[in-house]
Amino acid sequence: MPNPLVECIPNFSEARRPEVVEAIIQAISEVPGVHILDRHSDLDHNRTVLTFIGSPAATEQAAFQSIAKASQLIDLNQHTGEHPRIGATDVVPFVPISDITMQECVEMARRLGKRVAEELHIPVYLYEDAATRPERQNLENIRRGQFEGLKADILINPDRKPDFGPSELGPAGATVIGARQPLIAFNVYLTCDDVSLAQKIAKAVRNSSGGLRFIKAMGVLVEGRAQVSMNLTNFRQTPIARVVEMVRREASRYGVGIHHTELVGLIPQEALNDAAVWYTQLDGFQPDQILEQRLYEVLSEPKTETAQTGPSFLDELAAGTPTPGGGSAAAHAGAIGAALAAMVARLTVGKKKYANVEPQMWKLIEKAEILRKALTLAIDEDAAAFMGFMQATRLPKETEEQQAARNRAIQQATLQAARIPLKVANLAVDVMRLAVEGARFGNLNAISDAASGFSMARACLNAAGLNVRINLQGLEDPTKGQPMLDELVQIEKKARDLLFELRRALAERSDMTLPD
Repeated sequence: MPNPLVECIPNFSEARRPEVVEAIIQAISEVPGVHILDRHSDLDHNRTVLTFIGSPAATEQAAFQSIAKASQLIDLNQHTGEHPRIGATDVVPFVPISDITMQECVEMARRLGKRVAEELHIPVYLYEDAATRPERQNLENIRRGQFEGLKADILINPDRKPDFGPSELGPAGATVIGARQPLIAFNVYLTCDDVSLAQKIAKAVRNSSGGLRFIKAMGVLVEGRAQVSMNLTNFRQTPIARVVEMVRREASRYGVGIHHTELVGLIPQEALNDAAVWYTQLDGFQPDQILEQRLYEVLSEPKTETAQTGPSFLDELAAGTPTPGGGSAAAHAGAIGAALAAMVARLTVGKKKYANVEPQMWKLIEKAEILRKALTLAIDEDAAAFMGFMQATRLPKETEEQQAARNRAIQQATLQAARIPLKVANLAVDVMRLAVEGARFGNLNAISDAASGFSMARACLNAAGLNVRINLQGLEDPTKGQPMLDELVQIEKKARDLLFELRRALAERSDMTLPD
């Protein structure tokens, strides 16, 4: 089954305030389905590069959230650093990793650019494969003059008009968004502090000055040492070993050498393999000769049913043990409902036909994923509540004092055993609400999935309600449980109202009906 993955490597104009960087990272981390792979901050550059990966929808949403957060916290009017920049979020490239085409990444970039412009009022330029103008394929052309130069030029020069957004710069500057092949950010430190030598070497190496193809380079001073800062835009055509040797040769002309090198962000394994083969002069090398590669292949092979270890949730449910029970099953059903609601929204975003509801669908995805996580956690919470009750019943009861303590513990555990399914019931109604929204505004081809999600949430509510009622029957003082019963009644009323809304949506958009 296809599992599309997209890498995103946003560059932020901040490294000297760790709290700002952490806030941006948090904004990315809060998007479900996204994994941060790397973080690199350079104080001299005053720049942070983050690398994260996820599904196309999740990656696009995380990129937006990071841009929004950076725009709140970074003022380009106050920013200084060695690295060229035009924005708080300077550049945001999407890189296809698996089961996704470059064209799909281009569409992601353009969609994100439009959203950033409309919702954050930030000028957006498209670059590399997403560029709408040939001269904007090259990032350096867009960055010409940096923030300060662009701030004046964008007002009067039609050639500097952004692809999306206003023709003026606020404190967040402008953002460059695009799609490209994997890039290696690679720095070579020289054995001197003469930045002019680094600049001469960079000129000799970079493609624009007649050097190596697919190499961008500049000379800067970092931590008191001259640095040749480079981007390798196609490591297959211009391998990293060739770049290192050319820098070494040019440096020797001036009587200096290479002190050390540095990666910014991540590097494809293939690039390191090529360098190792080049330097060791291996003949006939194959990637599967790498031990870790072979281990990965073996461990990644699909397991047969008989080879799988550990019982599934359904196996545990059928095992004849008290936990997990009906309460956990209710939460499981609710999580399935939330997952279906998220699926409907993801099948909607990116479709031209539904462009007007795309922001609404992104919010639906975010809410659905939060609910899915909460309901998934509730599976174990319900089991834990029951185990708490059982532990209370096992307390000693030899003395009157022990009996009283045991009884108090049982009553408290009984209330907790009712609180968890009540919480699940509330979450179930929230899932129903999202399912109705998906049925009303989402992709029509997925309307049955929206209704299915609603049905799973409805089953969740019914099962959770039964568990609330049965647990409250164990209270010695029924009045303590009455507020919870009253709340459950109101929840069930909301569910009936939502069922009516769902039926109306189904009737208006399709010929489907929902059974009683």
